[in-house]
Amino acid sequence: MEQLKICRLPDWGLILIEGQDASAFLQGQLTNSVLGLTTTPSGAIAQSNSGVRFTGYCSAKGRLLASGWICLAEHQETSRYAFFVSRDLAATFAKRLAMFVLRSKVTVRDVSDRWHVYGALESIPNLSPHLPKDAIALTMRHPADHNHTERIVFASEQDLVIANDQSRSLWDSAEIASAIPRIVHPTQDQFVPQMINLESVGGVDFKKGCYPGQEVVARSQYRGVIKRRLYLARVQSSMNACAPATEIIHESDPEQPAGMIVLSAINPQSPDWVDLQIECKTELAQSGKLHLRKSDGPPLQLGNLPYSLIEI
Repeated sequence: MEQLKICRLPDWGLILIEGQDASAFLQGQLTNSVLGLTTTPSGAIAQSNSGVRFTGYCSAKGRLLASGWICLAEHQETSRYAFFVSRDLAATFAKRLAMFVLRSKVTVRDVSDRWHVYGALESIPNLSPHLPKDAIALTMRHPADHNHTERIVFASEQDLVIANDQSRSLWDSAEIASAIPRIVHPTQDQFVPQMINLESVGGVDFKKGCYPGQEVVARSQYRGVIKRRLYLARVQSSMNACAPATEIIHESDPEQPAGMIVLSAINPQSPDWVDLQIECKTELAQSGKLHLRKSDGPPLQLGNLPYSLIEI
């Protein structure tokens, strides 16, 4: 592992959904379809849309309570879906999912305390020979991303020796730059999926059947009522001042938040700067003049998204 860019991801958790009814159960819960996922053997890496999906889970009001990456992992004689989500909401999310199992032959378990989660910035050929035999692994890639170096997340019951944990700062920076959002506890119940570009990064299937909040999500898409989006930005400040859910203020309306921080990470090349994913009113983002916390706070510099937005 010494020569590989691998780091521990203590803020990521793992939920396992198992049982013969797991596919049908998840199909009625998530914003994206799980149908057609192929089984990935232990120690191999799930990849492409046939092996891994990005998805969200909404409240009845269409607000995201979780987002993450899911694959179908090899497991004895029954289905096992592995769902990577933020660690700070994994336990409550798993408990909520379990409430809707009812008579379905499904078990939902948060195994974050037993399975260690790691991130790798490596090509699949470089990483594959070094994965533990029990690893559940998947690539985190948007279809429009043609980079050769993958963001790969994997979990194992083995506590691996990581020689170079400096890769963590590179991982965090790459997650921000992907502009693929991750719901964390402070941002739960804040966003309809389109407000943070979930549909533009393949996280919503508008052709699948019902799931919690589906009517709100569909109405937002087809009636064009979403006037907020996720943007990339950076600010010269400290990480403590840039926590998720921190308000973004526009000079023209200092009394009302223009949006909030979705995720943040120290820029590895310029530690005085923090890279951000922000959710913001489209009109105000396009005009600039955004600031952190207050109208005379540190100014934000907006960047370009690495993908095209689906027009609403």
